[in-house]
Amino acid sequence: MAPRALNRNLSSRSSSGPDADAEYEVEELRDRIASSRGSIQRYVIHPDNRWYRLWKYFILGWAMYSSFFTPLEFGFFRGLPDKLFWLDIAGQIAFLVDISIHFFLAYRDEHTYRVVYNPKSIAKRYVKSGFIIDLLGCLPWDAIYKACGYKEEVRYLLWIRLSRVRKVTAFFHKMEKDIRIKYLFTRIVKLIAVELYCTHTAACIFYYLATTLPESQESYTWIGSLKLGDYSYSHFREIDISKRYLLSLYFAIVTMTTVGYGDIHAVNTREMIFIMIYVSFDMILGAYLIGNMTALIVKGSRTERFRDKMKDLIQYMNRNRLGRDIRDQIKGHVRLQYESNYTEASVLQDIPVSIRAKISQSLYKPYIENVPIFKGCSSEFIHQIAIRLQEEFFLPGEVVMEQGNAVDQLYFICDGVLEAIGIGEDGTEDTIVMLEPNCSFGDISILCNIPQPFSVRVCELCRLLRIDKHLLSNVLQIYFVDGRRVLRNLLEANESNIRVKQLESDITLHIGKQEAELALRVNNAAFNGDLNHLKSLIRSGADPSKADYDGRTPLHLAASGGYEDIVLFLIQEGVSMNVSDKFGNTALLEAVKNGNDKVAALLFKNGANLNIIDAGSKLCAAVARGDSDFLRRVLSYGIDPNSKDYDHRTPLHIAAAEGIFLIVKILLENGASVFAEDRWGTTPLDEARKSGSIPLMKLMEEAKSEELSKFPRQRDQEIQDKMHPRKCTVFPFHPWNPEEKKREGIVLWVPPTIEELIQSAQEKLKCIGTSILSADGGKILDVDLISDNQKLYLVTFSRWRKDT
Repeated sequence: MAPRALNRNLSSRSSSGPDADAEYEVEELRDRIASSRGSIQRYVIHPDNRWYRLWKYFILGWAMYSSFFTPLEFGFFRGLPDKLFWLDIAGQIAFLVDISIHFFLAYRDEHTYRVVYNPKSIAKRYVKSGFIIDLLGCLPWDAIYKACGYKEEVRYLLWIRLSRVRKVTAFFHKMEKDIRIKYLFTRIVKLIAVELYCTHTAACIFYYLATTLPESQESYTWIGSLKLGDYSYSHFREIDISKRYLLSLYFAIVTMTTVGYGDIHAVNTREMIFIMIYVSFDMILGAYLIGNMTALIVKGSRTERFRDKMKDLIQYMNRNRLGRDIRDQIKGHVRLQYESNYTEASVLQDIPVSIRAKISQSLYKPYIENVPIFKGCSSEFIHQIAIRLQEEFFLPGEVVMEQGNAVDQLYFICDGVLEAIGIGEDGTEDTIVMLEPNCSFGDISILCNIPQPFSVRVCELCRLLRIDKHLLSNVLQIYFVDGRRVLRNLLEANESNIRVKQLESDITLHIGKQEAELALRVNNAAFNGDLNHLKSLIRSGADPSKADYDGRTPLHLAASGGYEDIVLFLIQEGVSMNVSDKFGNTALLEAVKNGNDKVAALLFKNGANLNIIDAGSKLCAAVARGDSDFLRRVLSYGIDPNSKDYDHRTPLHIAAAEGIFLIVKILLENGASVFAEDRWGTTPLDEARKSGSIPLMKLMEEAKSEELSKFPRQRDQEIQDKMHPRKCTVFPFHPWNPEEKKREGIVLWVPPTIEELIQSAQEKLKCIGTSILSADGGKILDVDLISDNQKLYLVTFSRWRKDT
């Protein structure tokens, strides 16, 4: 675990002791854990390497010397003395070594903020940036100048070495953020250094302008023509170099401040041109200095706000005695947010919301589209997610999520590497999976409403995109079809992971719960008659045929509520109209039961059926409770009025037995048969006779005659089948005859009338008879008095008297 050991060592160097002042140090950002995608190259130097940091201070000293000495060499020397020459050579060798080191120095990518260790990338970046200038600055220009025959044009290339000033600038930039040093002091020192360096450079140029003229014309220069009191500078080259430099510096300062006394002034044209340029530059420099001093007084700089925030944090950490690890994480994270200031929302706070949404979409949508859990989701859903994202950075070693916690953020990885860690009951850690760009975490906990199943720790500096749970929930409620797709993708993505696969039942349960909730929302819109909401749900992808826990579809509820517009919309959507719920009710039956005639007519017109299970029992129950309206409606939509219950009793049986005249009339008008028999052989006609209601008996007799008139004589067999006829046995003798005179009879169906029975018996028995007698010798005048399988006798009364 070398990266973690390195992390501990670096952390221990972040504070110099147990005192509170030891916390007042802000270190440069560093990667404390090696990338999981490959170890650091063997010969690559980390920016926070201890020896390299010492080398930086060493080369900083040479950069300060070179930045100061280069203008001096340009203005005051025409060929360096031996001592200065060898010192210059030593400095250039040091810078050559620094150039070599830069080919092996890892760097932090300005976009991803990740340290790059690839030697090819390091070399390519350095060659494209400062390699050429650094190399030209290391050339021995004094020797080249002498070798070229003291050509003045060659000396101009000496100014390339001023590029080393950027090392000094970087040093001051670091010092500004070091909260151990007073910010006011650091800024003042920096401003004084800028002012002195500018005047130093101007002084060297002033002297250069004087020395480039021949000695014969030195009286036409600012220094050659100068006379201060009784002293003349006509032979200034013979004066000590320190006095010449001091005089040049005086001229540069009084010119910059525009408070010159006139004792030193430009003499020739070259000097006048340079002074005009110099004074113009001084106006800009003065504005810069005054502006910075003003900012120091009003304390409005961003760096100072960062320092104040860091001081407050350190006081808080000291007061609460927080551990070193968490101190390092807090300081590093605050520093990171300061360094990555381009992500601050305040930059865009004055921009309209629509434009901010476009910016977010442009920046973040390419990342979100490649996240596995959003595979197959609509572009509108992706757009809504992208515009709600926030960008965050995390340092190596930070724990973004902890196992067992309730999570309220979903993260997407743009750059960097994290590791998912499962922590056992004994505290042991097990790396579940490495999380790389285009991955997400926190999704299982948020979408399934369960505690975070594993911890997530940063391995490389990461740039993450975050969306809050309540924002995500709002989007999922609108784009619920995409929400189901996200859950399915989540389930599929975790199938290969054994540890996460244990959550499959939770995810599956949550998917089923969401689908049930969606069906409930659709049904609720139909139940309340909210057509607009129902349309929005269905057009967003909801299934209009999805049933709830009772098997009721939106069509059931709309028909029950009498919402004609919703029923029409659902029919146009092509829903099935004959689906029965768990109670056996169809949409048409719901409309009929609730008296919604218009809705029922609309459904029936479009092919809906009642499909009543055990229709006989339901009709009989309706008759028993006297619900004539329901009975009339169901009969009008095709229910058989002769449907039977478990006792084979039809609704007409019940109505006749109860003597309900109105319902009997309704049933007869809709084709109920008066001849239907129950399990005991009783017909509705029999029940009517038992009731004793004369109007009811009259109505039933009329129905009987009408029903009989519908069946012609030539269809006797069909009549018998439809009316369930009775059988009888007819004998051609009188029941009181002696045994020797008795003959065999014949079995016949009982016809509608007694006359037809007599005629049929005569034809079959080939005898003549005028009356039908019972076994007791009684004359039968009506076939309704004949029971099934009864013995009858065909006789002629005059003949019977003669025989007797």
